[in-house]
Parts: sequence; structure tokens; C-alpha cells
Amino acid sequence: MKLRDPVPRSLCTDCGVSRMADPSACGTACQFIKPDYPGMEQAVHGRSRGDGDELFFGPVQAMHRARMAQPADGAQWTGITTGLGADLLSKGKVDAVLTMVPDAEDRWKPQPALITDPADMARARGMRMGYAPLLALLEEAQARGFNRLALIGIPCQVYALRKLETRLGLERLYVIGTPCSDNTTTENFHQFLALLDEDPDSINYLEFRADYRVELRFDDGRQRLIPFLKLPISDLPSDFFPLTCRTCVDYTNVLADITVGYMAGEGEQWVLVRNASGAEMLDGLGDTITLQPVGSRGKRKAAVKGFIANTARAAGGLPLRRMPDWVRPIVSWLQPRTGPRGLEFARTRVEMKAAETILHLRRALPAKMKNMIPDHVWQIAARYDLKPLNGERDDTSAT
Repeated sequence: MKLRDPVPRSLCTDCGVSRMADPSACGTACQFIKPDYPGMEQAVHGRSRGDGDELFFGPVQAMHRARMAQPADGAQWTGITTGLGADLLSKGKVDAVLTMVPDAEDRWKPQPALITDPADMARARGMRMGYAPLLALLEEAQARGFNRLALIGIPCQVYALRKLETRLGLERLYVIGTPCSDNTTTENFHQFLALLDEDPDSINYLEFRADYRVELRFDDGRQRLIPFLKLPISDLPSDFFPLTCRTCVDYTNVLADITVGYMAGEGEQWVLVRNASGAEMLDGLGDTITLQPVGSRGKRKAAVKGFIANTARAAGGLPLRRMPDWVRPIVSWLQPRTGPRGLEFARTRVEMKAAETILHLRRALPAKMKNMIPDHVWQIAARYDLKPLNGERDDTSAT
């Protein structure tokens, strides 16, 4: 199926809705116009988020550190998300899984796909970087008579899917979410790879790990670990990450049935079961997945305060990361030993995203703040004295 060209939109991540027969659906489906997280959480999970960790992560029934007992070849971690999709297909619970596979000419470029054979889920393993109109394939799914679907997607895709869900007329829908905060174009990502290594075309794996290092793997079997503080972030253009990603309010994909990410995994995956469908999917993996309690160590406040100050100084560009070369090895050694880990690391990232959203919108699009920033984001940011100025908050949502 040849996809339509996207309808130009401001603050667009090309989730695919603007390419559908009714592109005007963006007006109600887009996360970046006037998101209603309390209402959507109620509709999807039967309740909106509570206090404590749910303020940060959204409605949760259970959280686990997890790994597949037998890691899947080519998986970014051990293959949990693709394993969930394959299990749904093999048991006949869905007709197809809507997900991403690599472009035929660029392994880093995401290409939307409808997968109907459990064995083909192997094609969806691994990381992609770039925008991909995943939801546009909903029309192909309907044309092929698929009434039971699963989707693996990032937050902006999942929010739009949930807003469209009732009009799709599906018999069953399972949603597997992955966390996301910072995306960019595939072309920009290639520039980043070129700054990391003199042979960027041979890099076949990149992961930001919870031990404050980036892991690179190469076609010849080599591996490199680069501390976050040694990344060439300051050498990237200020618009490397678009304003959409710097103002995303849903890092943890709260409208998915189950979220699978790395943040609180401490070297493994972090699985958040959000509702009965999520529990059903996780139970379906049986003893092929290993589950452990989630831990939490360290303190986040200093790290978040430093990030906020850095972001404010960057004046709308990327946070400044330069420091004297002699200091970097010391801080890089200390971070994984004394910095926040487990759930505290996840809380850190969510607080950073809340602050980043406020600061970037306040600079670039202040008139949109009252509609784009949900109440829970203001609650998270209040700990750091980031409070709404006059006209920045929808008074009807304030508590």
C-alpha cells in the first residue's frame, strides 16, 4: 500500500493520522494540541493515575524487572516487545501486529508494517530512529478485514490510536508501548553516529543504558561503551531534537496496556502492566520471561536541578554538556555508582522531561502551554519551583 503524503502540521511527529483519508482527525487525535490524559486514562484503564509513583508513570497494576529467559537474536534487549507480539499471533488472539521494521536500504530508518506471521516478528527486532507514519496502516488493516489488532508504538502514536479507537470498529486491540522522549530524523541520527565513531556505517546497535553509558556494537563484533558525559551532544545542531520531542508529556507511554522500556530495569527491561490486557499479554509469555522486583537507589534531586539549569542556559537549544576534560572521567566513574538507579532513575528522567517541556514551550510557544501541559506535569515540576505563570495553566484542570 502506497501511503499518502502527510498533511503539513506544526508540532507533528508524523504518526500517520495526517496521511489517512480524514486528515482532519489530527485535530482531536494529536497529543500536541490539547491532550486529555485524565480522561483517556479513565477510558483505557478504568481510572486515572493516582499518587506516588503513578504521578510519574501513569496507572500501573504491577512493575517488574524483566528479561526473556532465552534472549532473541537481533533484539535491542532480549526481545520482550516482539515476543509479546509473536505470542498474540501464534495463539490467534490477533490477525496482525502493527509495528516497525527496518527500511530495505537503511537499517536505522523505521518502516511501518503489518505482520501476520509470528516468525516475521523477528524483522521488528532492534532499534530504529526517525519518524514513521505507523497509524496510516490502520486503513490497510481495515481493507484486509483485520478486526483484531496489536500495535507496538511510541507515546505520540499510542495517544492518537486511543483517540481513534472507538471509530475503528475493532473487535480487539492490544497496545504494547515503549517509552520515548527524544526522536529525530533518520538523517540527523546518521550525523550523530558519525560523531561517535570513525566508521559509523558499521554500527549496528546503539542503546542508552541505565548505567549512564551508551553501548555501541559493530558488524565485526566489536563493542564500545561511551559515558553519557563524553557524548558529543554539544556538537549537534540546536534543532537536532524537534520541539515536539522536547515538549513531550508522556515519556512512559501511559495509554498502552503494557509498557516495556529500560529506565528502571538496572540493566534489564522495565515492564509496567497497566490493565487486564497488559496482564494477559505478560502471562501469555509464561516461563519464557523472567520477572524480578524493581529496585530503587540513589537520589535524583541534584541531577534534575542541574539539568534544569543547563536547559535554561541553552536558550532553546540542546542542554550544554561541556566540562573540563579532566573532570569527565571522575564524574563518569561516579555517576553509575552514586547516581539514581532503578525507579529513582526513572523518576529522574520523568522530572527532567516535565521541566524540559515547560522551559521549551515557555520560550517557543507560550500561548500553547495552557492546552499542551497536563496538570500532572505541573505537579511533577513544582518540586523544582517550576510553577505556571499567568495564562500558562488551564484553570479548569488545576487542583
